Amino acid sequence: MEAEQVNNTAYIALGSNLGVREQYLQEALRKLNQHPFIQVVRHSNVYETEPVGYEEQGAFLNMAAKLSTRLHPQILLEELLQVEASLGRVREIRNGPRTIDLDLLLYDDTTIHTESLTLPHPRMHERAFVLVPLMEIVEDSFPGFSRLAEWTASLNGKEGVQLWKQTNWLLESGRFAN
Repeated sequence: MEAEQVNNTAYIALGSNLGVREQYLQEALRKLNQHPFIQVVRHSNVYETEPVGYEEQGAFLNMAAKLSTRLHPQILLEELLQVEASLGRVREIRNGPRTIDLDLLLYDDTTIHTESLTLPHPRMHERAFVLVPLMEIVEDSFPGFSRLAEWTASLNGKEGVQLWKQTNWLLESGRFAN
């Protein structure tokens, strides 16, 4: 069940608000790209955002990435959780500070509702810090693109999502820049 025969498209959100935030984002993408069944195809620029939910913490750096993968969505989620753990992610406070947060947002046109995974991500339509970077990289041919565009256009709070840094970590060769 680990690897499928065809490549699928998945979109993830990344966030960090502890330590050297930018390095955690870059390292998470590098680790994902090293997996034999995951390729980071594109990534957004980096945005700085205020925390949502638990507000007694520092600002986040957020971005989105497009993956090509042969992993089933549940296995991909498990890989994302392993990358978080390898980068020191600790879950003490719901929506609390974290070295890295990786959320599986979309996986082709798949809809899943299990105890551990819901696709599309159930709260992304409420989160400017997810939609703004995602809309930077999602193709208009992707299933559900028009719904994502509508959510983004109607979302309040986009002013809290500020471009922090334009990035070019992923080079055309598929390798990350130093």
